[in-house]
Amino acid sequence: MDIVKTFEKEGIACHVHEPMRLHTSFKTGGPAEIFLLPDSAAKLAKAVEICRVENKKYYVIGKGSNLLVSDEGVRGIVISTEAMNKVTEDNGCLSADAGAGLTLLAIKALEAGMGGFEFAYGIPGSVGGAVAMNAGAYGGEIKDILKSVTVLDPGGNILTLDPSELDLSYRHSNIEEKGYIVLSALFVGEKAYPAAVKQKMDENMAARKAKQPLEYPSAGSTFKRPEGHFAGRLIEDAGLKGFGVGGAQVSEKHAGFVINKGSATTSDIEKLIGIIKEKVYANSRVELECEVKRLGSAENK
Repeated sequence: MDIVKTFEKEGIACHVHEPMRLHTSFKTGGPAEIFLLPDSAAKLAKAVEICRVENKKYYVIGKGSNLLVSDEGVRGIVISTEAMNKVTEDNGCLSADAGAGLTLLAIKALEAGMGGFEFAYGIPGSVGGAVAMNAGAYGGEIKDILKSVTVLDPGGNILTLDPSELDLSYRHSNIEEKGYIVLSALFVGEKAYPAAVKQKMDENMAARKAKQPLEYPSAGSTFKRPEGHFAGRLIEDAGLKGFGVGGAQVSEKHAGFVINKGSATTSDIEKLIGIIKEKVYANSRVELECEVKRLGSAENK
């Protein structure tokens, strides 16, 4: 393909028919027609520019920790930020590339004597996705530590935005609706004793291991928390704890997690999600909203 040569000339790592199961935490998904791994913001911006000039459909992903990819794969170009993964201290703040892991961010904060990042320790996602969805856990959210975010806008311009411009709320920002692509973010916390920060991080991780099925592939919490309820409790009340479709199962440890028992397909997971939503609504009249993003033919379901 001529476009593959174009990407390679720009120094952008390029793979054809790359299995997406290697790039999602669910460990499912068919091949991406073209899979790109830019290792800098400049190369990511160049990859997007080439896609637009060539009129090719493209998708930007992070660690794939909140992603469900069709078994048939993805037509078009998938641009992954996996290789953009640096976190550095910058004048009392932490500067993180879009593909940097949240656990790495929390560790770097610990090393810098910063508090406020403890909630991020153990969250499997990347900085870009976490900013885009205002990820959070254990009483903390990205918006609590975010100082600024650098994005690529639909016109190819690089902008640095203040958190007040992002409409941050529970598991939401305006990044997706404005067509922004996160390139990097700047974070700031409070000065804290490393021993106290480490203790809180260890407590959070112990709670995760005790309550969450970390031994199985999943996308974390499958559903957003409905107002006034807990998704896991509603699913359990509907009698679905341990219920499965093919290789996909509602976790017996935490009903809010759909897990891959080892042989699940995306189709299995999609069917199970549909059953969960239907049964919960019938039992409690609460409509669950899926937190997992779709890619490929699963997009429109």
